[in-house]
Formats: sequence, C-alpha cells, structure tokens
Amino acid sequence: MGSGTTIVSVTARQVFSDRGHPGVEATVATENGARGVAICTAGISVGAHEVEFAYDGGTKWRGRGVQRAVDSVNNSIAPVLRGMDASRQIEVDRAMLNIGGPDAKSRLGGNATAAVSAAALKAGASALGIPLYQHIGGANAVVLPVPGAGALNGSDRYGGGKRSGDKPSHEFVCYGFEAFADAAYAAWDISTEWSDVIRRKFGVRRNFYGQTFIQPGLVKHDREIWSLMAETIDRLGYTGKIGLQIDVAAGTYWEKGKGKFVGLFSAEDKTRDDMLKTYEWMVREYPFAILEDPLDEDDYEGHAILTQELGIQIVGDDLFTTNPERVQQGIDAEAANTVLLKVNQIGTISEAFQMVRLAYRNGYGVMPCSSRGEGVDIADYTVGLMCGTVRGSATGPTGNRFLQIEAELGPRAEFLGKKALKGSRK
Repeated sequence: MGSGTTIVSVTARQVFSDRGHPGVEATVATENGARGVAICTAGISVGAHEVEFAYDGGTKWRGRGVQRAVDSVNNSIAPVLRGMDASRQIEVDRAMLNIGGPDAKSRLGGNATAAVSAAALKAGASALGIPLYQHIGGANAVVLPVPGAGALNGSDRYGGGKRSGDKPSHEFVCYGFEAFADAAYAAWDISTEWSDVIRRKFGVRRNFYGQTFIQPGLVKHDREIWSLMAETIDRLGYTGKIGLQIDVAAGTYWEKGKGKFVGLFSAEDKTRDDMLKTYEWMVREYPFAILEDPLDEDDYEGHAILTQELGIQIVGDDLFTTNPERVQQGIDAEAANTVLLKVNQIGTISEAFQMVRLAYRNGYGVMPCSSRGEGVDIADYTVGLMCGTVRGSATGPTGNRFLQIEAELGPRAEFLGKKALKGSRK
C-alpha cells in the first residue's frame, strides 16, 4: 500500500462506556488523514477464561479505572506502531503482541491491545476509502444476519446468580423473513407489543438501556415468561417466523460446593442432569431457537449432549471466550455449534478473526455481540465475517447501520433467514 495508510499517531484516553464503568478509547491516525476510533470495555458477565484487562485498583472508580491501560497505549504501544501500515492488520497486531517479549497482553492489558487493534482496523478501512465491512470481508461481505430484540433481563428472581450480571437475558430472534429490513420491522413490532404486555402483566417498564427486569415474587418459574413470549408471537402472527433466545450464563449460577445451579429459572436447586432435562422440555414446549451458555463454562461434555439432543443453535460465550484454543476444545468434544464473537474479548482483531476461521472450517456458526464496547461497529464485523446470526441488533443505532449496509449492497445483499440458524430443528 502507499504511504497514505502509514500510522502517524496512536493515542488513548479513559472514557465512560455504555456499561457504566470506564473503558479504553484508542485513536489511530494515518498519513492521509484517516482516523480509527475504538472502545474496549468489560462486559456484564465476564467468563473466567477471557483475556485479562488492566485496571488501576484502589478506591477511585471503585477499582475499575483504566489509566494503566491508557498509559500502556500512549507510552508502550504507540512508539512501536508509528510508521507501520494500518491496512496490514496481522502485522500491526503481531507487533503489539511482541512488545517486550512474550505475554505482552498480560503486561499491557488486554483492554489496551484490543482497543488499539480495533482502532487500527478502522483506520485501515478509512485510509483505503472503503467501508469497514468490505475491508474485513472483501467481495464476499454481502450477508445480513438474523437479528434479535431484547425482551427481559434479571438474575435475582429466585435468589441465585450473584455473579451473573443480570443474566439470563431473553430475546426474540427474528428469522422467518426475506430481508433484514423485514426482520427489523418485525423486531420493532413485537418489542413494542411486548413492552405493553409486561407493563399490563407485571407492572414493569424498560429502563434507559432498553432492559426489562422481572422482580422477585412476580413469577414462580420462568416458564410463565416463556409462555407469555410465545403467546405474544402467536397473537401478532409471527408463529414460525420469530423464536425465543436466552443467554443463560449458567456458569454464574453454578455453586461448586453444592454441585448445583442455584436460582436458575426457578427457586429449586438443580443438578446438571436436572438442567439437561429442563432444556429438553423447554425446546419441546416452546419455540426456542437459540440457547447461549446453557451449562457451566467448563462443561464441554454437557454442551455436547445438548447440541446433539436439542437440534437448535447452541452458542458458547463463556465456554469459548473468543479463544481459538478453547474453541478447538469444543470442536474436539463436539460441544455447541456456534461461537459468540466478542472481538475485544481475546485481545486483538487478528486473534478474533483466527478464531472465526477455525470455527468456519469446522462447521460452527459465529454470532457477534457488542458487549465489549464494539458498539455500532458490530454490524460491520458481522457482515464482513458473513455471520448468519447476531445478538440483538435489530433496532437502534446498530439496526440502522445494518439497514444502511443492506441499502449499500442493494441486490447483492443476502438474508439467509431460517437457513442461518445452526441445528436441525428450524
């Protein structure tokens, strides 16, 4: 590439994130005036095997300040990347991962390297004058994903899930349509109706972030919620077109001392065998299309059983943590059939994309999620990587970006609908 894509500056600062705690914002600028800006922040529920972030500790920001990671960018990463080509992502990431020798991520902070890596990717696209999705996927970047619409969250209905970060989270997944725009409308339609349903039924409303929490005492078992969701789908005429999705984050309900899941779906403690039977019943009785992290994050065998028996899309998030080594473990065990992609979860874009290639080679799906600060960029990642499904993203700013991409692609745009879902039960 020409000198226009040469990196001339790399800077970072601490910013407020949409998660309510500080994040690292990195900016990469190139010689021709292009800029890439990206944020990396922690998610709500964090898997034990995710890359380690650098935090300041102490009392300020309640220990979650990220000035140490910011200093790593400004003082250690920036001098190394200046003069490199922003359009050559693998070389940029490799240089970062070798600063000071092995284990650079643990010393610099995975939040520092991830923010810079994503910013470099965006700077490279901007410097080349092409959309981010095209920079990622080239001429093959034409697939729009099956999206979802948030329904409700909550972890304390039955006294468990103290580590869950308000999981499980429920969504409507909109797959039975001809185009993303049609799926987005259906998501808006059912989401609007659902808001009225839960206000009338439970007296609750959505918060500033579009989340809805069912407080303790309002239901005795989550099947009351699933029944209400299914009834709403049927009443609006979306039977066979919209299904249910849950990010269970089951590992956060697992209490090792008891050997049971505590407070998940109902007040009764449950063994793994209890959970396996519960999921079999759930999928038989309700229109579930996607289950994410339905068991403990190290239970490859249990996830393999569910993948084989349920015949729907089983997604690993805490199970895999966007880590190629853990994904390979899952492949070997035939655990799950889809990997949740959080590009900031592993530490660099190149490592995340390596994981995507590994998943595709072995017949796994990839479902992106923007919970690590990716924001609207998750739409470009999703299209660029030709992912069939995406967490949420049907409406709001990310939905708008998908609609913009669909319009840009015109007749080249593809929406796979039901075919995008992994598993034999469609």
